[in-house]
Amino acid sequence: MVFLTLIRNFAHMIANRQTAIHPFAATLLRWYESHGRQLPWRGTHDAYHIWLSEIILQQTRIEQGRDYWLRFIQRWPTVGQLAEASEEEVLRMWQGLGYYSRARNLLTAARQVVALGGFPQTIEGLHSLKGVGPYTAAAIGSMAFGLPAAVVDGNVFRVLSRHFDISTPINTTQGRHVFDQLANELLPAAQAADYNQAIMDFGATWCTPQSPRCTDCPLSDTCLAQAHGTVGQLPVKERKLKVTTRRLAYIYIRCKGETAIHRRGEGDIWQGLWEPLNISDASTASGGLPAGIMPSATPAGSRLTLIRKDVHHVLTHRILLADFYLLETDTRPTLPDGYIWINEADIDSYAIPRLIEILLESLHAWNEEKEQAGK
Repeated sequence: MVFLTLIRNFAHMIANRQTAIHPFAATLLRWYESHGRQLPWRGTHDAYHIWLSEIILQQTRIEQGRDYWLRFIQRWPTVGQLAEASEEEVLRMWQGLGYYSRARNLLTAARQVVALGGFPQTIEGLHSLKGVGPYTAAAIGSMAFGLPAAVVDGNVFRVLSRHFDISTPINTTQGRHVFDQLANELLPAAQAADYNQAIMDFGATWCTPQSPRCTDCPLSDTCLAQAHGTVGQLPVKERKLKVTTRRLAYIYIRCKGETAIHRRGEGDIWQGLWEPLNISDASTASGGLPAGIMPSATPAGSRLTLIRKDVHHVLTHRILLADFYLLETDTRPTLPDGYIWINEADIDSYAIPRLIEILLESLHAWNEEKEQAGK
């Protein structure tokens, strides 16, 4: 009898140890009950809805990503319907979000899921989908399938590095190992989905990069960075990226209500998107036509106008400076291979980079000024 009692007590102790929640996690879960963000993909275990939100929110603010998610769900309610879409349709729907490789990966992964008969239900299987890294696999796995996998993104790095005052650079192999291990040690396995969402929301709305809410923080009593005065110094990140400047030049051709565009190829930015005549690799002839359009190939009577110069556009590793010209002509000029002629009014039907959107907006403003001046 005594032996059986000892066995039961030991089993109870082991069970308690396995289900015990770290005070840090318990505090975040309580905070999440009152302060968690209300988002359309929450409160569901639909892997398609969760996966789509995670892909859209890579490098995108929630305020912007929410509208795109709603539009995607309305257009393609299931992963099977998305898998049947063309790349052009997906890129067009994605337009304005940037990082267009995400859109191409999205379509590839949707087709993988259909071929598999559904979303994989293991971290390894989810990681095998195109565009799904460790963070995204953990997010989908925990929220859709209840897998005990901790997410580690920028918000999580910030919260953990501050609370535990960890100065190991987050963009190093050692830093990744340290934070991955800590995140999984803190994770309450039975509440992985809620905890993952809690720590991400806490980092996004409370423990923010600038002006964190330390004075009313529910973790202030145990936050080591607050105690040591290092909140503003964390997380630490080694500077490795070299930002380069790249010059671009475009000519928008207007010929009897038509214009010429071509689709960008592989191996450069904006793969698969459309743009006007690109003369970026050619120098500009002083006081005349850009050298990319040779005068002999330009119809007589054409007018070339500089619409805007040195348009500043920032990508992750590059600063783009773009010049934008308008060529007005009654005869189609000779163009390189790959260009197609479309009605000007149809250009909105093609997926274009944000920079080209800006340039077209400048052209529209120029058109309006010209019309006003002619009245």
